[in-house]
Amino acid sequence: MRILVTGGAGYIGAHTSRLLAERGDYVLVVDDLVTGSRDRIPEIPVVSLNIANGSAEQLEGLMREHRIDAVIHFAAQKRVGESVEKPAWYYEQNVGSVAQLLLAMQAAEVRKLVFSSSAAVYGEASGAIAEDAPTHPINPYGATKLVGEQLISASSRAWPLRAASLRYFNVGGAGSPELGDTQALNLIPICFEQIADNKPPLIFGDNYDTLDGTCVRDYVHVSDVAEAHLAVLDALPDLPGNTMLNIGTGVGTTVRQMVDAILHVCGSDLTAEVLDRRAGDPAAVVGVVDSIRELTGWSARYTVSDIVESAWQSRQHFNAISARR
Repeated sequence: MRILVTGGAGYIGAHTSRLLAERGDYVLVVDDLVTGSRDRIPEIPVVSLNIANGSAEQLEGLMREHRIDAVIHFAAQKRVGESVEKPAWYYEQNVGSVAQLLLAMQAAEVRKLVFSSSAAVYGEASGAIAEDAPTHPINPYGATKLVGEQLISASSRAWPLRAASLRYFNVGGAGSPELGDTQALNLIPICFEQIADNKPPLIFGDNYDTLDGTCVRDYVHVSDVAEAHLAVLDALPDLPGNTMLNIGTGVGTTVRQMVDAILHVCGSDLTAEVLDRRAGDPAAVVGVVDSIRELTGWSARYTVSDIVESAWQSRQHFNAISARR
């Protein structure tokens, strides 16, 4: 198969691009290289382009030139706090990129799409969350992902598009050290930053109705997420319209359990500091992942220990590179 991967030099995108190339697919990456890096995918061709900015004609040309059969769309802005500060820009970037991509795909007659969505579309939903749960995003980032899904659904009714939108839960870890997440936006890298500064990791609330009083979340290894994209891509011909699929483990881990695992792998004797709850944090959020297993056979293979250990190895890798400069 010949596959265009937007955002394919980013964290999850690079893992997926590599897997595709390793199994023998032709891969073309389009990435603006703001947070992505060519170093992650040195053997894969990369076109530097922000696809949100009137790029449909250029994308169509690339699809025709490279005889693209399918698209995996990762390219997006993903900072929740930034989306609150710059809502219009987030809609322009995240929804605009989906619109430009769909225009190009329709013109080039490319009819297979896997879309990188987010469990953020569920908003403050709690407990075990299946794909038919209400979607009420509570920030512009989540809202742009939901609008992207809706735009893809409308397109799948308007022309012969087979698509799937993958709603990730909490992604972490690294498939290999050089592919790790270099942005401190999620719990694991944030904790690493705190520990590196000899500051205690922070836990927001320990009085929830959970095993140890801290929030429960569904943490899934980035390699599992990448493999899910390949499984869904291969299954697209048998999926109806735009299928929504959760990507997680279906297993909850408390924030304290995760923080303790991070402190252990760092060899730190710091103790987590507990602060007040954050507004809007539900006690437990765990994905129901039956649908993707039934439709594709995919299920997560890696543990929380695998996630934390691989993330730590990746951090050491990048620290060593920085020390040599």
